[in-house]
Amino acid sequence: MTQSAMDRIRRERYTRRRFLRTGAVAVGGLAGAALVGCGSDEEEPEATTTTTPGGAAATPSATGTAAGGASGEIKTGGVYRSAITGDPPSIHPYVNHSFSTKGFAAHVYSRLYKIGAEPDLDPADVLPAPDLAESAESADGVEWTVKLRQGVQFHDIDPVSGRELTTEDVMYSWGLLTAPESVLAPEVEHVTDIQAVDDYTLRFTLAQPSPTFLELLADGNLLWVMPTESDGGFDPQQRPIGSGPWIMDAYEISTRFSFVKHPDYFVEGIPYLDGVEQAIIPEYANSLAQFEAGNLDVLGVNSDDVIGLRERRTDLQWLGYTPIGLYNMYFSGPDRAPDAAWRDPRFRQAVSMSIDRGGLMELGYNLAALADAGLDVTEQWNNIVPVGYGSRWWIDPRSADQGETSRLFESNPAEAAKLLQASNGTAAETKYQWAVNRYGTTFERLSEAIANMLIEAGLSLTTETQDYNSVYITQTVQGNFDGIAIGPMTPYPEVGSHLHKLLVRQPYTQGGLGDQALADMVEASLVEMDPEARSEQVKEIQRKHAEQMHYVPTSGGAGYAWTAYAPAVRGIRRTRGYGGPTEQLAHYWLDT
Repeated sequence: MTQSAMDRIRRERYTRRRFLRTGAVAVGGLAGAALVGCGSDEEEPEATTTTTPGGAAATPSATGTAAGGASGEIKTGGVYRSAITGDPPSIHPYVNHSFSTKGFAAHVYSRLYKIGAEPDLDPADVLPAPDLAESAESADGVEWTVKLRQGVQFHDIDPVSGRELTTEDVMYSWGLLTAPESVLAPEVEHVTDIQAVDDYTLRFTLAQPSPTFLELLADGNLLWVMPTESDGGFDPQQRPIGSGPWIMDAYEISTRFSFVKHPDYFVEGIPYLDGVEQAIIPEYANSLAQFEAGNLDVLGVNSDDVIGLRERRTDLQWLGYTPIGLYNMYFSGPDRAPDAAWRDPRFRQAVSMSIDRGGLMELGYNLAALADAGLDVTEQWNNIVPVGYGSRWWIDPRSADQGETSRLFESNPAEAAKLLQASNGTAAETKYQWAVNRYGTTFERLSEAIANMLIEAGLSLTTETQDYNSVYITQTVQGNFDGIAIGPMTPYPEVGSHLHKLLVRQPYTQGGLGDQALADMVEASLVEMDPEARSEQVKEIQRKHAEQMHYVPTSGGAGYAWTAYAPAVRGIRRTRGYGGPTEQLAHYWLDT
């Protein structure tokens, strides 16, 4: 991308931000916020550690103190106030795979395992921990015996009325997960059998030994245990009932969620809070105003606003970290466009070389200004495996470890133009699409910048912005689109699930790659029991994928996510995946 184009985008962005800030000044209270809309810019799990999964340290706070590090005894009570950018497409955990649906589920429902998040631990290194399960054992990695906790109570809401959770409920929920219409059924296809031995014992049988079976049980995308009464006894779309730490008290569409703590939660002593108020407020500028007014306890802060907010509010607690984030470009499949130019790997390589990844990092994450302000920020680029999975799995695409294909990640518009011509990529217009009103302004800004980069490389492009609920998550992600799309990839807690989804599970919905050699490499890595050998397998997958560029990984999502907390928030910890309301919020407390 030329400097003039980058400067033009920046000027337009700053003008827009000034307008939004001016329009938000007079808003007061969460009731006002709900009318005009506001929300965190990025939908990422909240931060608590001060080192990033990619290995780079982040400055923890404006005052030099780690977030959540209070002294004294834990205090109970109070309501934690947060915001999300929009309504989930559904609040039933098995109707779709939207991140907002799964994030809701983590309030109300429980899993067999969870991510064992703790303060001051890097979530990339944290192992799964029992949730509903008491233990899981296997002698051979193929047959697993999972023992449930006894005495786990569902929420005391009719018709379930606080009864005990048993294996019958797990079996019912597993049936929902694996039903033919379930979009997530392929994620667990290697589980060939599940049996309820008794009320508290389950036996899982796998096709092959798995080093990551417990990670699968802890994955917030998959198994959430619902009571059997969900099958006709009540409508979980209207009144969800689970065994999780939070009971949904109210849901006002486009306005708010309200949760109260589960008084009979099976983990003794938590939640510490009485409840959680979650405003549905889509505009970041208004969220920022509400946070500064004291109406929110947490905010995901745009990188452009970090310095100013630190200066205005020296009492805030800050955490910067690299999430498992990847803004990934993908192409419509052969069923919709069998002769499209992007069937040719030269076209896909051209798209990759059109992208100025360093420019995107500066545009999206304000690296130079933050470094000048004394914050320890690092420019890192995603591979098909995101930076956030850590150096055990991720290859820096600019490094010698990437090999010859590192050149495909460098910005080279002239070479991209040649490849577009060679692949007949300029013969017709190409549609490029992304979602608005859900993933935040950084995502939208970078998606727009990439469009300009593609045009400058010679691609004839038409752009379309899509509503998240009605088009993007229900159509585009399912493969019902033409051309090129970009979107954040699911932050699976285990790298194998990430690669399985992209290169094995959905080859004909996002990309239409049908690359059996790559699929076989992924399948082999999923059953490799030696950690060092598996690490090298995952890295070799990245090298091989880059040769074909079935997907074009951008540097979007690889920058630091900044989270600011009100001075009173304590007990903060960071997790990976979608289990935050269980793994994080249940441990938060307010020092007031």
